[in-house]
Amino acid sequence: MSALALSLSASPIAVFVAPGLVLPEGPFVAVPHPSLAEVVLAGPEGIPGVETPVVTLGGKTSGDKIGTAGQLPADATPEQINAALQAVAAGLIVRAPGAGSGSSGGFGPAAEPSLDDLLTPREIEVLSAMGQGASNKLIARRLGISLHTVKFYVEAVFRKLEAHSRAEAVAKGLRRQRTETLEI
Repeated sequence: MSALALSLSASPIAVFVAPGLVLPEGPFVAVPHPSLAEVVLAGPEGIPGVETPVVTLGGKTSGDKIGTAGQLPADATPEQINAALQAVAAGLIVRAPGAGSGSSGGFGPAAEPSLDDLLTPREIEVLSAMGQGASNKLIARRLGISLHTVKFYVEAVFRKLEAHSRAEAVAKGLRRQRTETLEI
């Protein structure tokens, strides 16, 4: 179990459930009024005038409802509702797949990078040396490989990063490294 899951399940979450909806099993305590709740579970119309974070089921998923911290499809599973309530109680925002402009896919699987796009360890070494301003000849000496092999790796780095110069390859490599590190 992850640290996030442990911290979320440590104490019960106070949830107000709108009429007609059922609270899934989980670390929840149903409360009689939205003002007493940490999270509100509502239908597609939400609950007007509530300042408590709201998780809505069904309806519009444009993200324009004030106070709506979670939006799930009407056919969301109990596990998805449970996860959404816990995430919203922890201060996160939850969106269903395809909802809103900044959506990363909701409950769908994360996109895996293409194997063709991944740099090999040796290509990373060559890119790093290029970033230090090393010439192909110096890279060959440092890595103990031939000049021809260095040229092969430089071309592979250019192709995978869609770069046209050494500076562009290094810049894209740094940007990509920062992005990949953040996604993990």
